[in-house]
Amino acid sequence: MMIDQLIGEFDKALRTVFAPAQTLRPLPGAGHPEADLDDAERAHAAALMRVNHCGEICAQALYQGQAMTSHDASIKQALKHAAQEETEHLAWTGQRIAELGGRKSFLNPLWYAGALSIGVLAGRFGDAWNLGFLAETERQVEAHLENHTARLPLQDRRSREILEQMRHDEAGHAETALRLGARELPRPIKQAMLLASSVMTRTAYLV
Repeated sequence: MMIDQLIGEFDKALRTVFAPAQTLRPLPGAGHPEADLDDAERAHAAALMRVNHCGEICAQALYQGQAMTSHDASIKQALKHAAQEETEHLAWTGQRIAELGGRKSFLNPLWYAGALSIGVLAGRFGDAWNLGFLAETERQVEAHLENHTARLPLQDRRSREILEQMRHDEAGHAETALRLGARELPRPIKQAMLLASSVMTRTAYLV
């Protein structure tokens, strides 16, 4: 049984990092015509979407690690639902990167492995701290998406609508975690999370 579970989790990791993600909801912003971007604007927008794609890779790994170590069925279900929406975000950002002529991060396997380890560690501290980590992660991601929306070229409405829908979904995940009993994380943990996120976003923008 344990071997079957490990195989399943490994398969999930491979599909997240290497296989095209699927979405049930339509791509936000698809109704808008492609913006008239110059080469620099297009490269900048693609790099921002690459960073957000990396964030969704990390989100999948975090939820996977947290679900593996949680013993509460309702929390596992909440994590599963959030992961499904994050899979759609992965599909949206991946498609938008392709439309902009960009590429995904070469370091996606590394981001996944690191985030999975953090998710497993968070889950080891119990469900209240596990949910607290989830809520704080989503709050920071929401702020990050708001920042990226402001940094996009004004005429790039397709990318903007993707980020706005993602931000709405992330806020809902944070609210769910709080409703299920999330504990507020200590300030040093929040600062460490911000630092780690900053390193990832700066690196993924370039690589």
